[in-house]
Amino acid sequence: MQFLREFLPTKADYQGLRTGWRRDLISGITVGIVALPLALAFGITTGAGAQAGLITAIFAGLIAAIFGGSKFQVSGPTGAMTVVLVPIVSKYGVSSLAPLGLIAGIIIILSGILRAGNLINKTPWSVMEGFTLGIAMVIGLQQVPIALDAPKAHGSHTLMVAWDTFKAALKSGLHWTAILLVILTLAVKFSYPHMARRFKFKVHIPASFVAIIIGTLVVTIFNLKTSTVGNLPSKIFNFTSVNFHGLSGSTLFVAAIEIALLGAIESLLSARVADQMAHVQIPAQKYQPNRELFGQGLATVVASVMGGMPATGAIARTSVNVRSGAKSRMAAIFHALFLIVVVIILNPIISHVPTAALAGVLIGTSYRIASPANLRELLKTTKLNVATIAITSASVLLIDLIWGIIIGSIFYNLIDQIQKKLKRN
Repeated sequence: MQFLREFLPTKADYQGLRTGWRRDLISGITVGIVALPLALAFGITTGAGAQAGLITAIFAGLIAAIFGGSKFQVSGPTGAMTVVLVPIVSKYGVSSLAPLGLIAGIIIILSGILRAGNLINKTPWSVMEGFTLGIAMVIGLQQVPIALDAPKAHGSHTLMVAWDTFKAALKSGLHWTAILLVILTLAVKFSYPHMARRFKFKVHIPASFVAIIIGTLVVTIFNLKTSTVGNLPSKIFNFTSVNFHGLSGSTLFVAAIEIALLGAIESLLSARVADQMAHVQIPAQKYQPNRELFGQGLATVVASVMGGMPATGAIARTSVNVRSGAKSRMAAIFHALFLIVVVIILNPIISHVPTAALAGVLIGTSYRIASPANLRELLKTTKLNVATIAITSASVLLIDLIWGIIIGSIFYNLIDQIQKKLKRN
């Protein structure tokens, strides 16, 4: 068991805690405020419910912070993971999340123990950019049923489900209250940061949180009829029995592999981005990829059997953590503890949050992920990179995430080798 020591927490993980805990506490609360609407929204989008999103944010956030290999990483439900989980839940039901999360988590743990963490560095950056763009488009399309407050069309392909839902909503009549709430949420989300800078607000409140509050107040004051989150059980520990009924061996294996690959890739990318944002130069302080996989796998196992769903490192929340001045992994731990307090104390308030506002938050998030300004800069690079981004993102949208990475990587490496041979000749 000697070789497992590198995957276990040490005193060094909390070096500087005595002097930096206040910054960690502030960062943790800030990230918690950002994570709250996202956890609710991702849980609802997946089909598992708002409670599952919160459970995932709490348990995955806590376990990954303690056992993971990054001191800045914040884990929980993410848009990328919902892209994989939505068709699974649609086909096999919510009960499939526990067994799939258990198996996927074990695969991620084993990949860390087998030292597979460094493989992510071999993926071309243009493939990852296309992967991110594809995810952004899928997240936006997943919000169509919630944004229209309309029944979700049958099927597992995001693009077709969104289109069929939209056509059905047009025939039955659009729910204008929900649509206007989405527009209001987006308007607040994108205008509030400018207002905060212009009027020099001393207290930083995330735009998504402000948008959710305003949307909820509008619905409550004007007594608008629209779908809301509803009451959440205050019970945090919600152990779920792992039932493999209805899942064949091949189905279980393929789905679990897909979840595990995505969980590993997104978590390692997020951890790497966090180190870059924090300007970590000392090798001993940089994220440990194999330990990160171990911690993320364990987080997915615990979250899934507690009534949540598979989780990954969340790039958006991790970046907020770094920008808020986090000094150690205690910031992510404080974020999880803050969410526990929210579930216990603010349950009645959360129940009134309109789901259309949550859809607006995720549509805004997908726009941020796509980052049109960054995309315009990327399109000025080599033709190979541009083509790779386009092919990868289209593959993610039209097929799925894993095939998007595979197709994009094969295309890039194949064309790159051909170009090198032509230059030599």
